[in-house]
Amino acid sequence: MWLRPEEVLLKSALRLWITEKSNQYFLLQRRRGYGDNGGGFTGLLVGTLDTVLDSTAKVAPYRILHQTPESQVYWSIACGASLEEITQHWEWLQVNIMRTLSVFDSDDDITSFVQGKIRGLIAEESKSSAGSDEDPERYREAALRFERLFGLPKREKLVTYFSCSYWRRVPNQGWIYLSTNFICFYSFLLGNEVKLVFSWDEVSRLERTSSVLLAESIRVCVRGEDHFFSMFLRLQQTFILMQHLADYAIARLFDKETFSLDHPLSDPLHVTQRALEVHARNLAFRSFFRLPQEEMLCEVYESFLWVPFAHCSILGKVCVSQSYLCFASQDGSQCHLIIPIREVVSVELMDRSTRSLSVGIRGKRAFRFSEVQDFERLAATVRRKCFISSPQHSNSMQLPLCDEEEDVMVGQSQMAVSAEALMNDFHPQDSENLDPKMLKERMKEQSWQIHFSEYERGSGMFCTKKTRDLVVRGIPESLRGELWLLFSGAVNDMAAHPGYYTALLDKCMGSSSLACDEIERDLHRSLPEHPAFQTEKGISALRRVLTAYAHRNPKIGYCQAMNIVTSVLLLYANEEEAFWLLVAVCERMLPDYFNRRIIGALVDQAVFEDLIRDHLTSLTDHMTDLSFFSSVSLSWFLTLFISVLPIESAVNVVDCFFFDGIRAVLQIALAVLNYNMDALLCCHDDAEAVTILNRFFDNVSNKDSPLPATVQQASTPTNQKPVQSVDISDLIREAYERFGELRWEEVENMRKRNKLYVIQMLEETTKQNVLRVVAQDVKFSTPQLDKLYLLFKRQHFMSCYWSINSESLQNHDPSLPYLDQYQLGPDQFCPLFILLLPWTHSTQTHKHSLSHFHSLALSAFHLADENGDRLVNFREFICTLDVLYNGSFTEKLKFLFKLHLQSGTPICKAFGSSASPLPAEEFSFSTRFSESAIDAVIRKSPEKGQGKIDLQEYLKQWQDELQKKEESIKDLPRIRQTEFVHLSKTLYSVFHGDIEEESLYCAVARVTSLLLRMEEVGRRLQENSPTKTAQTAPHTNAPTAPDSPQHPAGSHSTPAPLSPEPCSPTEGTTSPRTPSPDPDSSPSDTSPTTSSPTGTYSSVPNTPECTPEPPGAENWSFSFEQILASLLNEPCVVRFFEKNIDTNALIDTAHRNQIRETH
Repeated sequence: MWLRPEEVLLKSALRLWITEKSNQYFLLQRRRGYGDNGGGFTGLLVGTLDTVLDSTAKVAPYRILHQTPESQVYWSIACGASLEEITQHWEWLQVNIMRTLSVFDSDDDITSFVQGKIRGLIAEESKSSAGSDEDPERYREAALRFERLFGLPKREKLVTYFSCSYWRRVPNQGWIYLSTNFICFYSFLLGNEVKLVFSWDEVSRLERTSSVLLAESIRVCVRGEDHFFSMFLRLQQTFILMQHLADYAIARLFDKETFSLDHPLSDPLHVTQRALEVHARNLAFRSFFRLPQEEMLCEVYESFLWVPFAHCSILGKVCVSQSYLCFASQDGSQCHLIIPIREVVSVELMDRSTRSLSVGIRGKRAFRFSEVQDFERLAATVRRKCFISSPQHSNSMQLPLCDEEEDVMVGQSQMAVSAEALMNDFHPQDSENLDPKMLKERMKEQSWQIHFSEYERGSGMFCTKKTRDLVVRGIPESLRGELWLLFSGAVNDMAAHPGYYTALLDKCMGSSSLACDEIERDLHRSLPEHPAFQTEKGISALRRVLTAYAHRNPKIGYCQAMNIVTSVLLLYANEEEAFWLLVAVCERMLPDYFNRRIIGALVDQAVFEDLIRDHLTSLTDHMTDLSFFSSVSLSWFLTLFISVLPIESAVNVVDCFFFDGIRAVLQIALAVLNYNMDALLCCHDDAEAVTILNRFFDNVSNKDSPLPATVQQASTPTNQKPVQSVDISDLIREAYERFGELRWEEVENMRKRNKLYVIQMLEETTKQNVLRVVAQDVKFSTPQLDKLYLLFKRQHFMSCYWSINSESLQNHDPSLPYLDQYQLGPDQFCPLFILLLPWTHSTQTHKHSLSHFHSLALSAFHLADENGDRLVNFREFICTLDVLYNGSFTEKLKFLFKLHLQSGTPICKAFGSSASPLPAEEFSFSTRFSESAIDAVIRKSPEKGQGKIDLQEYLKQWQDELQKKEESIKDLPRIRQTEFVHLSKTLYSVFHGDIEEESLYCAVARVTSLLLRMEEVGRRLQENSPTKTAQTAPHTNAPTAPDSPQHPAGSHSTPAPLSPEPCSPTEGTTSPRTPSPDPDSSPSDTSPTTSSPTGTYSSVPNTPECTPEPPGAENWSFSFEQILASLLNEPCVVRFFEKNIDTNALIDTAHRNQIRETH
C-alpha cells in the first residue's frame, strides 16, 4: 500500500534490508529473513523477530524508497506484505512517474512532485474506503478490554490502540492503548504478564529512535526510565498521535489551558483521534502563516499558482480559513502568500480545462490558481466567505493609515495617544542629506520599491527567497514599521479589531495592579541611552502599550524583557501598531516566553543545545556541559539580542526575526558561537567565555546605519585590547549561508520534543524546592516526601482529567509561589486523605465507617486550610498527615479532639449538631474563616485586586507568623456533649478491625463512664457551693447520656452512663443501665454509646442523628486535659496510637489504588 512520504533512518538499519530492484529515483527492498536469500545470522534474527510475533504488528517485508541522485535522504513511499503487491506499485511508478521526472531540472522539484503524487493517491484511497477504517464493534471490545485490564474509570476515553512490541531484555508482543490521560501497554505470553500504565503528565521524553536490533522504535521516558516500543505497522502515525496526546496533556494540566465549548478538544471525555489531528493541523497552519488564534483551517486544495515575476506556475497548497486565503509552495520556503478575505473583490472561473480560477483583490490585482481538483467548490467557498465578511473589515491594509485616519482613530480615546513612531520625532528623515550612509539607505529603499512593483506590496505580497535576501541586508528605516506589521501578521489583527487599542486604554489606564507596579519600575530601564526614552513622551507611550497588553492578557500580564522589546517597536511604529506587534510576538511568534516560568524560552534553549551538538561538534567535544550556553543566551532569545547588541545592529536582527521567526534567532546565535569558536576553545572557565562573548557584542557595528551618533551605542572599551569590529550585515549573512538549511518544520519538531523535557525539569525543580521547605517541619524521610508529593500532584491533576470545570482550573494562578502551584479543594483532598489514613486499611472496613471517615476528612480539610481559601497546598496537607503518622499519642489525640470542635463544619452537620457556637473569646471558626479568606486574597493573589498592594500587610503577616507560639493544650476549648459523642464514634471507627478491637472498645467505655461521673461530681459540688449565684442555677442539671431523655431540672438521680461500665475484655458484660445490643438488630438501630463490643459482633455501630435538645436544656462539657488523663490510664489505647506505622507500605498501597479509589 502507498505510505505518506516520510524520511527513513538508514544509518543503523542498512543490514536489515536487501535491495532487489533499483533505478535512478527508486529502490525496491526486501527485509532480511524473507525469501530464499535471507540466510545468515542477521536474516535468522530478523526473520524470527518479525514472524513469531503477532501478525498485525509485523514490519512489512517489502518497501519502496525514493531518492534523488544528489541527495542522501531516503523517503519511504510504499510497503507490501507480498512480492506481488509491491511489484504492482513498482510497475505503476515505472509507467506513470519515471517519464515525468525527466522534465524537472532540480532534485528538490522531483522530490516535491513525487511526494505530492503519493499523497494524492493516498487521498483517493481514503475517499473510497471512508467509513470502513474503524470497526465500531472492535473498538467497543478494545475499550472494554482497556477498562478491565488497567482498572481505570469508565470516563477515561480510549482514543486508539495498536499492536506492538515492548522491549524489556526480550521483546514482549502485546497492545499499546492510547487514551486521553494515559499510555498503557499489556502483554501476556507463556505466563509472563507485562502491564504498564503511565500518565501523559509524567512523560519527559517522546522520540523516534533507531538501533541495529530495534530498527525503528518509539522511546518513552517516564520518571527517568526509558521504555521502547517497536514493531508498529505505521510507526510515524503512531508517533504523531502520541505527540498530539502529550501536547494536549501539557495544555490542560500544566498550562491550564481551557478550550471554547465549540472546540473539538473542549471535553476530555470525548476526545477523538480526528479531533487531535484537526487541532494540531490548525496550530501548524496558524503558526506558519502568522494568523490570529481564532482562525481554523477549513479546506485545503493542491494547486498551481501563477507567479508573474518568475513567469511560471508553482506547485503548492491553497489553505482556506474563516478570514484568509493562503498559499504555500510545496517546500514552504520558495513562496508563500496571504490574502485576507476582506480584500477579495472578485472570484472568477477562468478555464474549466485547466480547472483554474482567478481571485481579484483591491488594487486591481488578481491571483490565478490552476489545476485545482475541485476548483468550483473553492470558488464557491471564497465567494461565500466574502459575503459573510463584516463591512467593518473592508478597509485595505495594504499601506499604513494616512494621517487623517490616524487622527480620527486617536480622537476616539480620551487620552493623548502617539500617532506616529518615535523615530520620526527624534530622527526625522532628511531628503536633502547627501551623506554616504543616507545614500546607501536610499538605495535600499529603491530596491524595496522595485521589489514591491514585482511582488506586490502590503496584503497579498509574495514572500520569496528574494524577499529574504532583502531582509538579510537590512530593512530601510522608513519601511521598517510597515514590513514588521506585514511579516508578523499584526497588520491583520489591527484590521480585524479597529478601535480596540484605544478602547482598552480607556478601561485600564488609571487602574492599579501588581503588573502596573512592575511596569512603572522598569520604564526607565528600557533603552535608557536612547533619547526617545529620556523624555516623558517616550516613557508615556511605553507605559500605555505595556499596561494595555497586561490588561488584555492577564495570564501573561507583564514580564521583564517585554519593556525592552516594546521600546524598540515604538521606535518604528505608532502606539497602536506597537501594541499589535507586541501581541504577535507574545502570543504567536514567541509562545510561552513571557510568563513566570518562561517555558518557551527554556524550550528554545534546549533546541539551541541540540543545534550546537549537530553543527558545532568541535565546541561540543570541548564543553562537557552545554547548559552554560543556555544560561548565557537566555537574554539573547528573550530580548531578540536587543539587550546585548547596540540598537543600530539589534534592529537588523529584529528584521530577520519578524520574517523567519525564531529560526532566525537560532541561526544568528549559532553564527555568534561559530565566529568566536577559536577563542571559546581556549577558555578555561565560564567567566572567561562570558567575557569573550560580551566583548564580541560590544564590537558589533552597523556601518550602513543612518542613525546619528547620539542614538548609536556601538563602542570599544578603552581599557581593553581592541577587538576587530564585526558588521551586523556580515554576521547575519554568514548565519544564513552556514546555517540556512534549518527548516521551520525541524524547529517545530525539536520544540515539541524538548518541551516535555523542559516542563519535567521545571516540575522537578519545583518539587525539590517544596520538599526542602517542608522537610524542616515534618518527620517523613526524603523518599517518603517524594512519593507523597507525587500522590498529591497526581490528585491535583486527576481533578482535571475528566472535568472541564474543576476547581483546580478555576483557581489556578501561575503567579503563585512554587509551594502553592498545586492545591487541592475539598473534593480532591478527602479521597486522598482517606486513602492515606493509617486506620482505614483493614480487610473488612464497614461502609458506615467509610462514611464517617469522609466526614472526618472534610473536617481535617477545614482544619488544614489555615488561610480559609478552600484550597490546601502540599505543606498544609503533609503537616496534617505528619501528625497521624509520626505524632505522639498526645498530638494524635489533640488532632482528633480539634476536629470535633469546629462548629458548623461538615462533621457536625452530618450528625445534626444543634450545639451553639462557642464564645468568641474561646473559639470562632466562622470568624477565623472570613478573616483568613481576606488575608488569602491579599497574600496569595495580590495582583487580582484593583487597589494598590499594601506591603505593610505582608510585613504584618510575616511578623505574626514569626511570633506565633506553639499551641498549648490549656488553650484548647472544652468539648461539648454532641461533639464528644462524635469523638467517641470516631474512636470506635478508628479501632475497628484492630487485633485488640474488643479491648479498645471497653477502654473507651470505661473512660466515658469515668468522665461522666467526674462531671457529675463537679456539678454537685458546684450546686452545694455557698457562693453559687442565681445566674448559675441552670447549670445544675445532671448530665445525660446522648441517647437518654433529659432529666427534670433539679433531679439528682444518677445519670445513665454514655457507655458500658468498666468491663473485662473477656466477659463482654454491660452495665445494668445500658442494654446490650441485639445480635440480630441492624447496626443502624444501635448507638455506639450503648454498645458493648463482643468478639462475634464486628460491624461498627452507627450513631443515629442527634435530635435537637429541648429549649432551656444545657450541655455538659469536658476539657482536653480530662480526656487525655483518662485515656493515658488505658494501656491498649496508648499502645494503639503509638505503635509503629509501616509508612512505606501505606504510601505504596495508596499509589496503586489512587486512581481507582478516588473515582
